[in-house]
Amino acid sequence: MPSSYICQITATPDDIDILGHVNNAVWVQWMERVSVEHWNRDADPAHVDAYIWVVTRHEIDYRGNVTAGDSVTARTWIAEAPRGARFDRMMEFTGTDGKVKVAAKSTWAIIDKATGRILRVPPEVAANFVD
Repeated sequence: MPSSYICQITATPDDIDILGHVNNAVWVQWMERVSVEHWNRDADPAHVDAYIWVVTRHEIDYRGNVTAGDSVTARTWIAEAPRGARFDRMMEFTGTDGKVKVAAKSTWAIIDKATGRILRVPPEVAANFVD
């Protein structure tokens, strides 16, 4: 069964840049955190032990600002089956006003921890995340 993952994140003063809102680099850190949490929650523990994921590309649309103390709901999902070693992960961060503050698509590649080599995403690894 495909899954999505949802969590809440509250911006701290350390997340804020000189313009008074969450720094772009922090959004990328949050994207990685949410993605890893999703993987750790829904992947077979044997797969977590055997594989690691790396980002090969980010496409990010910044649509609104978030300031210190503001919370967002992060939601991530995988909309399509993997292509070889890669798949695209979708991500949205929605503010308490119901508006999407950041939307992103990140391409991730799977690596075998034992060999350090990229490999095709095994069907059993993808099964918990896509139809």
